[in-house]
Amino acid sequence: MIEKSNQKNINTAEILGRILFPGEEIQRKVKELGNKITLDYESKELLIVCILRGAVIFLTDLIRHIDLPLSIDFMSISSYGFNTPDSGLVKITKDLDENIEGRHVLIVEDIIDTGLTLSYLIRNLKAREPESIEICTLIDRAVRRITNLKIKYCAFNIEEKYVVGYGLDYKQKYRNLESIYELRTDRVKRDIESLKFSLNK
Repeated sequence: MIEKSNQKNINTAEILGRILFPGEEIQRKVKELGNKITLDYESKELLIVCILRGAVIFLTDLIRHIDLPLSIDFMSISSYGFNTPDSGLVKITKDLDENIEGRHVLIVEDIIDTGLTLSYLIRNLKAREPESIEICTLIDRAVRRITNLKIKYCAFNIEEKYVVGYGLDYKQKYRNLESIYELRTDRVKRDIESLKFSLNK
């Protein structure tokens, strides 16, 4: 277990606050989602599209609980920093390899904020004529939502918090934590202020 074996190096980092979602709770939620997806997509051709990089760990655990033949593909879009609200100005840096026409697509995300970036992505994918598109996210931060976005599968909801662990990063680190932690805003205050300034330009 990462958190136990590397406790002195990772789990005691000064930027880490309290644990919001322990690893055991995350695994229970992921299993529940996998079981529900299995029922909903029975006898359908399911293609899971993972949004890099944050959703990879979530995806890996999720598909172990989906008892269906399925395909996996990946997309990467321009990043706006750690857990940042998306601006909607999206650059696709890695596109799909699979043809999604006539297929049932499930987008797997790590965290959804304003929904602007994901709304753009869905419009882009719908133009490729899939049979259906649904969203599965690890975390929904709906307090920031400014688009009408339907999220079919969600593990956790949070308010105005910055979080790391289980795929979520701070400056590309801490993705490998087993649990999801709240960042100590007093330790990353400068980064948060810079983020807010850039978003208000």
